[in-house]
Amino acid sequence: MISKDLMTPALIPMKVNETGTDALFYMDEYRVSFIPVLDGELFLGLLSESDIFKLSDPDLPLADQKVPYKMVYVNDSQHVFDVIRLMSDEKVTILPVLDENKHYKGCISINNLTEQFGRFTAIASPGAIIILELNQNDYVLSQIAQIVESQDMKILSLFVSSESDSTKMELTIKLNKFEIQSLIKALTRYNYIIKATFTNDEKMVDDLLDRYNALMNYLKL
Repeated sequence: MISKDLMTPALIPMKVNETGTDALFYMDEYRVSFIPVLDGELFLGLLSESDIFKLSDPDLPLADQKVPYKMVYVNDSQHVFDVIRLMSDEKVTILPVLDENKHYKGCISINNLTEQFGRFTAIASPGAIIILELNQNDYVLSQIAQIVESQDMKILSLFVSSESDSTKMELTIKLNKFEIQSLIKALTRYNYIIKATFTNDEKMVDDLLDRYNALMNYLKL
């Protein structure tokens, strides 16, 4: 999925001959804190709500004032991961999309990105989620995939997260089934540490409840 697939038609950019007051109106209407500003098809930058209050006169056209535009954008062929990274790094809730000639093509909103990314990552698809904790040197995807498939399951998507000051990493796996008891046992046999599971598997809930009750009975002895 690339940036041009993520654009929303709901947000219309403003023109440089409009005013800061107009920008505040658009921001309130679209419920955003940034708005793209164009001079024809040329993208001038993002205008923030806080920058509007710094203008010498918010009722004058932007073209007649010195405006501290934020020059943040993605090209129309960049990957969704680039979009997410840039939004996070620049702390923006919308991200303009430009073509190879730097002409404005559209805009990506954080709400639309969240919706589209959910489809892209199969989050909305039915199935359990399992989180493994492992050393970075022990991460062998082919082995994990083989274990999953040996239990007649499929990996729909997965994510890796780690801290820069740690050799540990977390692997979040989205599966195509809810019943994952057999997979947990298989992963345990290969010494994988299961940090968390998310499933509506009633058999697993009953099993955990039985283990809890057994522990409580043991503690009472």
